Amino acid sequence: MKKNLLLIICLTLLVFITGCDNRKALEFKKEYESMNGVESKSGKAHRTVSISKDNPYEKVNAKDIVEKINNKETFYVYFGDKLCPWCRSVIEKSIEVAKDKKINKIYYIEIWNDEGEEILRDKYTLENNELKKIVDGTEDYYKLLDKFKDLLSDYTLTNENSEKIETGEKRIFAPNYIYVENGVPKTLVSGISEKQTDSREELTTEILEDEEKIFNEFFK
Repeated sequence: MKKNLLLIICLTLLVFITGCDNRKALEFKKEYESMNGVESKSGKAHRTVSISKDNPYEKVNAKDIVEKINNKETFYVYFGDKLCPWCRSVIEKSIEVAKDKKINKIYYIEIWNDEGEEILRDKYTLENNELKKIVDGTEDYYKLLDKFKDLLSDYTLTNENSEKIETGEKRIFAPNYIYVENGVPKTLVSGISEKQTDSREELTTEILEDEEKIFNEFFK
């Protein structure tokens, strides 16, 4: 009797956990597909994507990732956004390869709100070639910059003379995929093929093959 009760409890928990994961996957699917063909602020239509209903993405916040690093966990995290055209260029291939590699969980951190405004990172602008911060990043964003600093690129702006101006900071760009092993950041990729020069161009066979190679090398 006790064994039967224990079995029922375990099965109930399994159904609950599976249901939660499926709900998060469906939320991600709905979020990204909701922008299919929608015109962006620049007047260009967003790329149409088809997201698997059993995709591995689970939306979290920056604090969750900081805690996972402090707890020395092993995981994948993706920084991006449904409005980001480069992200939409690689998202389908990331799911395809992750599933082939039996990667069941990729944590997802959104960088913008629905209006395309920063909700995670800071933002600078140039006024008379002088740097000015117009948006502050969150406290946990700066913690992530410190934890990921060995993998991140410098944050620079380009002035009207095509000169790069250093902000003195690193930057989490989008898309950025990071693999953390036992709390130590190990690898970062964008997933973007060097053959792709425009975020909205057609994804040719060569580009998709390149994306597949990148993600095959990234996902362990």
